Amino acid sequence: MLTIKNAKRTDLGVVFAALADPTRRAIVSRLATSDATVLELAAPFDMSLPAISRHLKVLERAALITRGRDGRHRPCRLHPDVLTEVAQWASFTRTAWDERLDRLNEFLESNNHTNKTEKGKSE
Repeated sequence: MLTIKNAKRTDLGVVFAALADPTRRAIVSRLATSDATVLELAAPFDMSLPAISRHLKVLERAALITRGRDGRHRPCRLHPDVLTEVAQWASFTRTAWDERLDRLNEFLESNNHTNKTEKGKSE
């Protein structure tokens, strides 16, 4: 679990599970541009409103979105802080693997150089 200054801990497993579904990723992408109502979010999909609501509940449980009240409308809003944590985790992981791969490459190059040197001496 990652933490951001004074922020609550985010269970990245729950976030990744929520983002595993292409419909939910599309909803998150749509909300990245602006807030939207359930009807607006449902428009591009060939599914019932209850199905969209279930997707929204999953995104809410993952703390990726919130649903507010504005009169009769219930606008959905993206929580970018959680996506920032995902990006930080991905960046940390990538950096760690890049460093490992660099060390492996250095080892392989030095080992290859050693093998060439030993072949030259034995001939």
